[in-house]
Amino acid sequence: MYRQSTREDTSNFLILIAEDESEIASILDAYLVREGLRTVHARDGAVALELYKTLKPDLILLDVKMPNVDGWSVLSQIRTHSHIPIIMLTALDQDIDKLMALRVGADDYVVKPFNPAEVAARVRAVLRRTNKNVQAEILRIGALHIDLQSHVAYVTRQEEKILLALTLTEFRFLAHMARAPMRVFSRSELIDACLSESDPLDRTVDSHVSNLRKKLGQVGAAHLLMGIRGVGYRLDAASQQQ
Repeated sequence: MYRQSTREDTSNFLILIAEDESEIASILDAYLVREGLRTVHARDGAVALELYKTLKPDLILLDVKMPNVDGWSVLSQIRTHSHIPIIMLTALDQDIDKLMALRVGADDYVVKPFNPAEVAARVRAVLRRTNKNVQAEILRIGALHIDLQSHVAYVTRQEEKILLALTLTEFRFLAHMARAPMRVFSRSELIDACLSESDPLDRTVDSHVSNLRKKLGQVGAAHLLMGIRGVGYRLDAASQQQ
């Protein structure tokens, strides 16, 4: 089901409601449309993933327990390549579930039964926050540019853009450290932020970082990625090329 707001709204945001309970989805739809938002509804996780790929919504309201593909799997798959805002909807009121949602990459977490007006307000708040940060979707560390939306990294040399051929994990490491340049990240921090779906060892981090530094070196930017003995790694825009 696809429905457009009858209220004029210059932002024209599209919300994907991934919820298998039709009554809940209809209530959310009504409140979001009242807020001037457009909506599209998916009744299971597989359909949600398909609508996400084809319609490119601005935010997803994602139920945890859905048929075919559950909400955790949907969230995990989307987070491998997108930073689209996602608010989880669930009847599970356990701290471990909330922590898991945030760790996998959810932007917010709402427990059923909920006040639909509050959900609509949270949607608006997340949209305002992410809309303000559009310019921050490209992170810059010296000549290094990291485009979070396009999922590419490149180095500028004069007027030329030189793309880095990074793996997904290498891009995650680079983007995570670029959000806080000069800060030293421990191996355990990088594991939690970038490799949470597996159970890697510290040497796995070292291997990924080593490969990343080699690729930066191929474009003359190896000096940006520094290892701090006994602590971890950091990106350093102030360092000099070696």
